[in-house]
Amino acid sequence: MSRFEWIVALRYLRAKRKQTVISIITVISILGIAAGVMALIIALAINDGFQSTLQASLLSATAHVSILEKNPAYGIEHWERLMPELRKLPHVVSATPGLYGQVALKGPILGSGAILKGIPVANGTPVPQLLKHLKQGSIKGLDPASGVRGIILGSRLAEQTGLMLGSPATVISYQGELTPFGTVPSAFRFKVMGIFESGLYDIDSNWAFVNLPAAQRVLDLNDVVNTIELRLDDIFQAPEVADAADKIIGSKLTASTWMEQNRPLLNAFRMEKIVSVITVGLIQLVAALNILVVLVMLVMEKHRDIAILMSMGARREQIQRIFVLQGMIIGGLGCVVGLVFGYAICAFFNHYHLLKLDETVYALSYVPFQSRWIDGFWVAGAALLVSFLATLHPSRNAAGIAPAEGLRYE
Repeated sequence: MSRFEWIVALRYLRAKRKQTVISIITVISILGIAAGVMALIIALAINDGFQSTLQASLLSATAHVSILEKNPAYGIEHWERLMPELRKLPHVVSATPGLYGQVALKGPILGSGAILKGIPVANGTPVPQLLKHLKQGSIKGLDPASGVRGIILGSRLAEQTGLMLGSPATVISYQGELTPFGTVPSAFRFKVMGIFESGLYDIDSNWAFVNLPAAQRVLDLNDVVNTIELRLDDIFQAPEVADAADKIIGSKLTASTWMEQNRPLLNAFRMEKIVSVITVGLIQLVAALNILVVLVMLVMEKHRDIAILMSMGARREQIQRIFVLQGMIIGGLGCVVGLVFGYAICAFFNHYHLLKLDETVYALSYVPFQSRWIDGFWVAGAALLVSFLATLHPSRNAAGIAPAEGLRYE
C-alpha cells in the first residue's frame, strides 16, 4: 500500500465528524476488539494455568507410565525380573516398584483415612519427584538401615491428625489379623520423619509414604508390588513407551499412561478451552459489526470526497484499500490495547495469587495464570482477520461510487 492511502485513511479517522455518532462508534469498536482480545488472553491463561499446575502436581506424585495388573489380585510377583528390561526402553529415565494400600492413620488429635505408598529406599534408587523437596524432614528417615520405622505425611494429613515431625503415628491396616473372634485390625507404630506439600489438596490430605518392606508388612503381603512406575524424559512419549512395555510385561499386566489415567480431567480442560474461545469470540463479532457500521457511515459521509479523489485520478483499488486500512487500524489499536492489558492482568494476578479458591473443591488454593506468547499471536491474528472481513463490504461500496454521480448535486 502506498503512502497516499495511509495518509487519507489516518486523516479520515482523525477528522472532526459532522456526525459525532461515528466517532463514538469508532471508540466503541476499538474497546470491543480490546475487550475481546483481553478476555480471550485471560481465559486461555487460566485454562493453561490450571492444566499445567495440576499436571505438574499430579505427575510429581504419579508415574508417566504405570505397569498394573489387568485383574487386580495379590500384586505383581517376580517384579524384579521386569525392571532391567523396562529400564532399557527408549525415553525411560527410571523404573521403580510401588505398593499402594488403604489404611487408617491415628494421631494425637484425630484419626483419618490415608493412602499408604511403599517405595524402595536405598542408595542409587530414584527418589520420587514429590519427595525431592520436603517441607520438613528428610527421605533418609525411610531407610530401614536408620533403625527407625519412618513415615512421611502430606501436609494436610499431618494437620488433620495433629502429627508433627518426630511424632509417633499409628497406622491401622484393614487387612487385620485372623483370630478366633474374627478379623482384628492390625496396628503398626511409625515415626514421622518428613512432611511434603505438593500443592494439590487431595494428595496432601491423603497420601503417606513408607519404605517398601514396611508397606508389605502393613498390608500383609509377600514380596509383591501393585505397580511399576516408569518416568520418562518426554511425558508425551508415554503412549509409545506403553506400547513397547506391553510386549515385555506379559498378558496378565498392562501399561497405562498418565493421559489415560487423567483422561476425564484433560478432556474437561480441552472442552473448557473450546467453550472459552467460542464464547469470547462473540465479543469479537460484535466489535466487527461496529467496524462495519463505522465504515458504512464513513462512506456515506465521505461520498463527495471519494468522488473528488476519483475524479483527480485515484484508482478504485486505492479507494477500497483506504477503507480497508481504516478498519485494520481500528482492529490493530484494539489488539494492542487488549494484549497489553490482558498480559498485564495475568502477570499481576498470578504473582500475587489474588483469586483464592476453596482447596477442598478445586484442589488448588488460588487461580493460576499461565499466559503464553503464542496465544497472543493467534488471538491478535483472529481479531485482525475478523476486522478485515468487516471492511470488505463497505470498502467495495466506496470503490463503486461513480465520480459523476457523487458530484452531480455539488
